[in-house]
Amino acid sequence: MDQKQLTDLLTKMTLEEKIAQLLQLTSNLHEGTEDQGQITGPMEEMGLTTDMVRASGSVLGLSGAASIIALQQNYMKNSRLGIPLLFMADVVHGFKTIFPIPLAIGCSWDLELAEKSAEIAARESAVSGIHVTFAPMVDLVRDPRWGRVMETTGEDPYLNGLFARAFVRGYQGSALAEDNERLAACVKHFAAYGAAEGGRDYNTVDMSERQLREYYLPAYKAALDEGCEMVMASFNTVDGIPASGNEKLMRGILRGEWGFDGILISDWASIREMIAHGAAEDDREAAYRAMRAGVDIEMMTPCYVHHLPNLIKSGLIDESLIDEAVMRILQLKNKLGLFENPFRGADPERERELLFCDEHRQAAYDLAVKSSVLLKNNGVLPLQPDSNVALIGPFADQEDILGWWSCVGAKEDAVKLGTAMKERISGKLTITAGCNFDSMDAKQLELALDAAREADVIVLALGEQSEMSGEGGSRTDITLPKAQLELVRHLKQLNKPIAAVIFNGRPLDLQGIFDEADAVLEAWFPGSEGGAAIADLLIGHMNPSGRLTMSFPQSVGQIPVYYNAFNTGRPMDPSKTGERYVSKYIDSPNEPLLPFGYGLSYTTFEYGELQLSSSEITADQHLTARIQVTNTGTRTGVETVQLYIRDMTGEVVRPLRELKGFQQLELQPGESSIAEFTISEDMLRYHHSDLSFTSDPGSFQLFVGPNSRDCLQASFKLV
Repeated sequence: MDQKQLTDLLTKMTLEEKIAQLLQLTSNLHEGTEDQGQITGPMEEMGLTTDMVRASGSVLGLSGAASIIALQQNYMKNSRLGIPLLFMADVVHGFKTIFPIPLAIGCSWDLELAEKSAEIAARESAVSGIHVTFAPMVDLVRDPRWGRVMETTGEDPYLNGLFARAFVRGYQGSALAEDNERLAACVKHFAAYGAAEGGRDYNTVDMSERQLREYYLPAYKAALDEGCEMVMASFNTVDGIPASGNEKLMRGILRGEWGFDGILISDWASIREMIAHGAAEDDREAAYRAMRAGVDIEMMTPCYVHHLPNLIKSGLIDESLIDEAVMRILQLKNKLGLFENPFRGADPERERELLFCDEHRQAAYDLAVKSSVLLKNNGVLPLQPDSNVALIGPFADQEDILGWWSCVGAKEDAVKLGTAMKERISGKLTITAGCNFDSMDAKQLELALDAAREADVIVLALGEQSEMSGEGGSRTDITLPKAQLELVRHLKQLNKPIAAVIFNGRPLDLQGIFDEADAVLEAWFPGSEGGAAIADLLIGHMNPSGRLTMSFPQSVGQIPVYYNAFNTGRPMDPSKTGERYVSKYIDSPNEPLLPFGYGLSYTTFEYGELQLSSSEITADQHLTARIQVTNTGTRTGVETVQLYIRDMTGEVVRPLRELKGFQQLELQPGESSIAEFTISEDMLRYHHSDLSFTSDPGSFQLFVGPNSRDCLQASFKLV
């Protein structure tokens, strides 16, 4: 259809039909599904009529080509004007082939692989009938107590923005209208959901507008600049107003300043939740505030269908706002080609061929390898293939390695670590749990100690269950469960070399394992091929190259702890001991246990002299920073060379360091290569107190190194 045809279609719609297009329901409320809704249960509770459901515009959560085709066919029979349904789902880090969690993908620092993972997820989803994914989640996060850190790529706005773009490219491709194996992407959660107080899900967010614009908004904007089709409103308040009813945020910034004219959708029931927030008296006021804010689709609450007709009749809402929202929905359906082909890419036969195919599993393996981060190694890793190994821990033979939001991925399809180790270890391999995730009995411990005594090296497979992170998975205690720490204490007494593999969805407080183990490999939730990838890393078939994108705290009491912090007026001088009246803890270092950007390798790298092409830059002239990096070890490895800048004096306080670029160098033993960065004036801009985005003349420090802590530095001036 062209725009005139869409306009003609809109004019033919009754007000009730238009408002129904704004309603999103789960599939069980629709006719034509196995568990179709009746005017009982959920439909009755929501006060929905059959006509409302039959006219609703989109479906949440259904997948499978045959199921979606059947529902679409039944829906179209009842559609007076032939307007097809949109099918949406949470395809966050894979559909059937599950990739590492997004936080792990961020630790790969590999934008091409990240894009490929989204492309594969789109391909599998589209052939199964899905049109829209609720991804990428680009919320900046500094608090690992929040369970949803597993969905983000970390604590840095610049890096999050790069990954946001990569994911959008992967999901949508370059020709969404013509490519039936792509999805429309929906960036979330707008805005600042990752700053929930106390790391508690759905909790209050409160910050200055300058802080919001400087750190939290850039990644959403990056996704939209890449062409992201949809935005999801967050659950939280922003400046005291729930996001789903926040006119300044949605109509002011998102639509007004940024010019976004795509679909804005609520999160699950977040429009009605304005009542619980205390920002709306009832469903009617919630509908009023959400429509005024510009929310087009209401997910799983009936405020719009029940109250927008009366709000229009009373003159409180102009029908033109409804028309704008409906037109945006029609335009996306048209862009996806649904008017010509309501089933789009859904194809049961091709679905059987594509889902979890070898090509997709190989990509999942590659990303699991590159996402894993070697946190410590005192020479224990890599293992010798002929070693006698005791693989001990609740993850030793565990299939729960997919992580939260694993869509239709099946745990039983995941390659378990124990299974993969059996195929790779030629020496004796003994596998035993030692304990459950959060409990231990005497028999389990006895078997673990017996296995460890007979082994040359102990490999501990520890971590969180997948349900311990993700949505609703906030924790105040982010150490390993007590039973696992007790297992570590008992095994440590045997004085055998210990390598620990940690499976988890967040940065953990590693007390009780980091000092006790000789090596620590952060595996995250590595996805369908996780066991194979981790096994190959442990025995040295692959060389770890991941780098952290969230800092690991010394303890939970430090949180939030992040690399791009301010200096304070009384900074602590590490060379001076005993000072009290400085910004410090009396029972802990200020610094994290492991900084942003950190990660080890089985080889070593040496940095040469940091050279600048000039000591000054101007608005029109840039400078170049160059450094030679040499692989001084005996194995091929990848070094992620990172560039940071500090503005020494700003109109408002500036961070100690800010990531401004990185390069990944793959080097053979003895090989050297030059990492080169161009620094221009626009990289030095920031939001001033009046919210203007400009740079200030003055002095800057430039840092280059393997992480945010261990850097060479030089100085330059902006004149």
